[in-house]
Amino acid sequence: MRMITTIAAVAIAAVSARAQTPEAVMDRAVSNYASMKTMRAEFRQTITNPLTGTTSVSNGEVLRKQPNLLAINFTNPKGDRVVADGRAVWVYLPSTAPGQVVRLTASDKTAETVDPGAMFLTSPRSRFAIKGGGTEFLGGVNASIVLLTPKSASAPFKNAKVWIDPSSGAVKQFEVVDQNGLKRNVVITRVIANPTIAASAFKFSPPPRTRILDSTALQ
Repeated sequence: MRMITTIAAVAIAAVSARAQTPEAVMDRAVSNYASMKTMRAEFRQTITNPLTGTTSVSNGEVLRKQPNLLAINFTNPKGDRVVADGRAVWVYLPSTAPGQVVRLTASDKTAETVDPGAMFLTSPRSRFAIKGGGTEFLGGVNASIVLLTPKSASAPFKNAKVWIDPSSGAVKQFEVVDQNGLKRNVVITRVIANPTIAASAFKFSPPPRTRILDSTALQ
């Protein structure tokens, strides 16, 4: 009986996923994201570089507080951090760039790639051509796959693929390909909605003797 119930639940979820248009699925994801005034999420990221033929895997935690506070703390490689404090985005990656910190202005286009919400869930209907990509059973749900192609040539990525729970609107996984073919796949392994997060989590102080590279100086 339990097996029959499980099969029935999966079948119902599959029918529900097919019944929604990809635009409607994105609308649900936008609504779900907006409902979380704060968020704590754990992730696994795989970056594939076709130019070098290399792949790297990392893990970490994302902390977010509306409207513009974000902290990404990597557990592997430990010590890497990206922090948006409302005025600037600080990128500190000692595992690959020891001794330096990159500071981006909040309006910098590169800063948009830091937060998946800014990339996908801000006015997606006006920013992207949206298509359906089928469904896939992922993380215990039959996720709808939505394909996004930016309408603007200045977008920070060439195309994206987003796996979304059509019932809750939760983003389960996403994959982004940039203009150079670099592929970033991120699996969301755990999400806590509206937790209490200390203000100190969104503060960043450059370590002693690190060089600060300003994004305006790099342009």
